[in-house]
Amino acid sequence: MSNKRNVTFIGLGTMGYHMAGHLANSCLANVKVYNRTTDKAEQWLAEFDGEIAKTLADAVLDADVIMTCSGRDEDMMEIVFSEDGVCTHLKNGAIFIDHTTTSFKLAKHMNDSLKERGVCFIDAPVSGGEAGAVNGVLSVMAGGNKGALDCVTPLIETYSKNISYMGESGYGQLAKMVNQICIAGLLQGLSEGLLFAEAEGMDMDSLLSAISGGAAQSWQMDNRASTMHKREFDFGFAIKWMVKDLGYCLDRAKDNESQLDFTQEVYNRYVNLMGKGHASSDTSSLMTYNELNK
Repeated sequence: MSNKRNVTFIGLGTMGYHMAGHLANSCLANVKVYNRTTDKAEQWLAEFDGEIAKTLADAVLDADVIMTCSGRDEDMMEIVFSEDGVCTHLKNGAIFIDHTTTSFKLAKHMNDSLKERGVCFIDAPVSGGEAGAVNGVLSVMAGGNKGALDCVTPLIETYSKNISYMGESGYGQLAKMVNQICIAGLLQGLSEGLLFAEAEGMDMDSLLSAISGGAAQSWQMDNRASTMHKREFDFGFAIKWMVKDLGYCLDRAKDNESQLDFTQEVYNRYVNLMGKGHASSDTSSLMTYNELNK
């Protein structure tokens, strides 16, 4: 008799496609996937063992665990609460894990609404980008019921390298907000440092070798500095998603009365770049702001 749990994964985008794939390759789950674009689901099925659901209702009826990885608050509201959404079809006792980066308010709303239906909700945004999803080494920040999280940890571990429990519902999203605030600051500082070095005609390879082993070192420097210098901006996380995420940070900052002046400035710069046709460029293209606004 199989001990596999029925797991439904909704959202086969840049991240979800690979996350669901790692689940399917494990011996832990019978995986059913749903994607609004059927072609993407069929592509996934050609690569992994699983099943395609044709509707959201069909996707979750027998699911012990539901995982979502979508884009925005609006997408999650449609998936869960629309007329054809999953809310009324979830079985009592199911665990719902949302890997989407959403607002704090939506996480709280999801938790309260699903609790009324006997479903445990975990807000669990991820960090690590497409490469992290492909290699199964994402970092997960989770908020909600600790017992429920412990129950699904083996499943999440199929595509992550660490899972951090942050506290009550919504605190996974708050942790992701801190993550994005820090990245925004790192990229702005790295951009200005590289522009300064270029203005002096410094050898970039020698410079990065000299400073990457000291206090200035960061993931952004190790993985993006060289491509930023080459003006290559087709790697990973797109500006349009960072604008969305930082928007949630700034909205929450109004509620908790924290001052995010620097984050607001970086947000404005990204909005500017989007307006100049760079919505799909990765976030390291922040370096081009001054060049495009001369």
